Amino acid sequence: MPSAPKTGAAGKASKLLTLIDSRLNVTLNDRRNLIGTFLAFDKHLNLVLADTEEVRSISTPSAPGASTKSSKKLRRSLGLVILRGENVVSVTVEGPKPPKQQARKVQGGPGGAAGMGRGQPNQGGPQQGLGGGGVYGVGGGMGRGR
Repeated sequence: MPSAPKTGAAGKASKLLTLIDSRLNVTLNDRRNLIGTFLAFDKHLNLVLADTEEVRSISTPSAPGASTKSSKKLRRSLGLVILRGENVVSVTVEGPKPPKQQARKVQGGPGGAAGMGRGQPNQGGPQQGLGGGGVYGVGGGMGRGR
């Protein structure tokens, strides 16, 4: 039995997964364009872009009485951006994914490392005289009348 084609949010999610790490041009409902590296999205289609740059086109008349308009592009760097899915009008691919880089392996230095802190099992109990409570029936204890 053939499966039904994916539609709705599930179909959009699978398409967006293929675009992770690509350079995207996202148009917002206020006519701004954001160009950045696509990192993540969620079920509401909120988008996370890294190394983002905002591009706005402003058109101004060139001369009084002239019918031609000149457009000026303003750019500013924004960095890491989280876009609410409700504000996204369109998404287009600006550039391909970068080639995969092999993970760099960092060689460790001399000596050894051991974990410390709360996650370590108790090795030998408390030191003598440092907490640990007394033996039952020995000593006064707080708030216990005799």
